Amino acid sequence: MQRLLHWMKTEPMLLAAGAAAAFSCLFVPPSADYLGYLDWRVLALLFSLMVTVAGLRQAGLFGRLARGLCTRVKTSRGLCFVLVMLCFFSSMLVTNDVALLTFVPFSVLVLVLTGHKQLLVWVVVLQTVAANLGSMLTPLGNPQNLYLYTFYNMSAPEFLSVTAPATLACLAVTAGLCLLTPARPAAVELDGEADPLNHRLLWLCLSMFAVCLLCVLRLIDWPLMLVLVVVITLAARPTLLRQADYALLLTFVFFFIFVGNLGRIPAAAAWLQGLVQGRELVCGALASQVISNVPAAVLLSGFTDKAAPLLLGVNLGGLGTPVASLASLISLKIYARTPGESTGRFLKVFLPVNFGLLAVLLAGAMLVM
Repeated sequence: MQRLLHWMKTEPMLLAAGAAAAFSCLFVPPSADYLGYLDWRVLALLFSLMVTVAGLRQAGLFGRLARGLCTRVKTSRGLCFVLVMLCFFSSMLVTNDVALLTFVPFSVLVLVLTGHKQLLVWVVVLQTVAANLGSMLTPLGNPQNLYLYTFYNMSAPEFLSVTAPATLACLAVTAGLCLLTPARPAAVELDGEADPLNHRLLWLCLSMFAVCLLCVLRLIDWPLMLVLVVVITLAARPTLLRQADYALLLTFVFFFIFVGNLGRIPAAAAWLQGLVQGRELVCGALASQVISNVPAAVLLSGFTDKAAPLLLGVNLGGLGTPVASLASLISLKIYARTPGESTGRFLKVFLPVNFGLLAVLLAGAMLVM
């Protein structure tokens, strides 16, 4: 029972999605039609990317990169800039949650060793903002991007025409916030040698990443990608198959069922379509504050054909409340477990920064959309 309760606390979104799917089944009885709700391409891509990125982490790529960059800075401002930009740019390729899982614990270690622990909450909050905004650029950056890219059958140039200008603006804002950090001496000297790279695993995972990218660009079909990734993983390191976030995959399945059933309930479909159409940007951002941006993207996409404002809305909507982006909860948990720190202290900085940025960036987006 204790294990079950612990699991329920760690997977609230999965439980909510399951409850929503079950409730919708009362109105649309289960049938073979449910299989048509599922976007198998999205599920296969998510699984393949999860396994690939887990392999890159185990190969030591991210740790070596962070260590090499941080040992070259001389001030606390420069250290903040490097730690934040690591999250911003890496999230474009390895997803926002992986960027935070990798670099937030490293930041805790570095700031404690350099005697700048007082900057920890500021740096971690900015890293969270950076990961959520930087991941906006590419379809690989986060699950909602990958889903919307596939759902609307967008081309890479079409996708980037929406996300690139917004990402540049977000980069300027994030860099500006880094400049507010005090510039005190902060030479980084880490004990011991860096962990050696596992070159065999690294190259195999890079090859899997290339296969995933070819599928994203629609140069190969998803069944071929899935087979290649599974075969390479089994040959390289079978334990990587355990590293996939199966709870997130199942959450997608439940939301696909929920949205598919809603579309077959005329009154619900008409109401949601009337609510969303013409308000995709704002609805995407506001819905994300309550149900998180991944479910918001899945839910709202079923009731509008306007991809660009919805894509921008759910990405900017990752700012705001801690649940707006599930990646933010990763930072919160890691920070709160640090000795001497607390959830309350994190939220005192996180909420003003996030809601302030959300207001500014959403207003700017509304002017140009």
